[in-house]
Amino acid sequence: MNKNYYAILMAGGVGSRFWPVSTESFPKQFHDMLGTGDTLIQKTFHRLAHLIPKENIFILTNEKYNDLVLEQLPEVTQRQVVLEPAMRNTAPCILYASLKIQKENPNAVMIVAPSDHWIEDEITFSKNVEQAFDFCSKNDALVTLGIQPTFPNTGFGYIEFDKNTSDTIKSVNQFREKPDYETAKSFIKQGNFLWNAGIFMWSVKSVVEAFKTNQPRLYGLFENGMHAYNTDGEDEFILQNYPKADNISVDYAIMEKSSNVYVIGAEFDWNDLGTWGSLYDKLDKDNSGNAVVNARTLTEDASGNMIRTKKNKIVVVDGLNDYIIVDKEDVLLIYPKSKEQDIKKVLQKVKDAFGVEHG
Repeated sequence: MNKNYYAILMAGGVGSRFWPVSTESFPKQFHDMLGTGDTLIQKTFHRLAHLIPKENIFILTNEKYNDLVLEQLPEVTQRQVVLEPAMRNTAPCILYASLKIQKENPNAVMIVAPSDHWIEDEITFSKNVEQAFDFCSKNDALVTLGIQPTFPNTGFGYIEFDKNTSDTIKSVNQFREKPDYETAKSFIKQGNFLWNAGIFMWSVKSVVEAFKTNQPRLYGLFENGMHAYNTDGEDEFILQNYPKADNISVDYAIMEKSSNVYVIGAEFDWNDLGTWGSLYDKLDKDNSGNAVVNARTLTEDASGNMIRTKKNKIVVVDGLNDYIIVDKEDVLLIYPKSKEQDIKKVLQKVKDAFGVEHG
């Protein structure tokens, strides 16, 4: 394996739209959401390890999840767990991890990948990443993987690329925010738009330079710690300085502002697993179109439901269609799939009503 290949695995999110399974104390990336025997973070780590040396895969997460990471990924050492002492979106943590990697290996090329995505064809995934790594090692480039849209989705940002090239790696014209339905339809009709999957590849030199150019204040804050990174003084520096960082996404911080941005159209099936409905879409269904994880079900006049329980629990459903049914210890959620985006609000109502998160 190439010792210059690195990964930053993003594992700090809460995944509140997967409540009650995903909670602030035990978020979705640490759960076996698909019922395969592996948690999402385990699946992502092993996918990256096909291409990248295991010791070069860094886990970016909140300090409260440190023990969960080490428990679920026994191959990982504490050196590889990069802890955020405060929630500050994706730009600060990516810059922090990039500076650590640059100090360790200035020739590194790296991928930034979410820990909770579903990717079926892992061989093709590795092929696309290796294409990007090869390009980034020869060019000053920020590369992202775009997903071919299958319908006018209003829940994703879009990447508009230069349609006047037949190259596999295409220059990006601009990033577009989550559109309304009519705008999303026009994007698909134009044919040069991809979904933004939030998967990035670049040389450590290029990404650090992009932060230096486009986010000088943020860069200065973290660059001041170069003497401390990868030493015993790192934790103290980060504890004192990380909360001072702007709350800003890497898309807005550097990708939308840089002129050297490219996209590869992913050749593998992908799902961001952001909601119960997206999980439903990727699971096998019974004869009535119900997707079931762990449960043993008896259904009558029930179709299109997403059902998840503890292992082997018997669930009887009659007369219910297109619902999310999730049973977890002291919480039972029965909720229309059509309102899945409101589960965040439901969680807040539960906190307000009972004073605790539950689940």
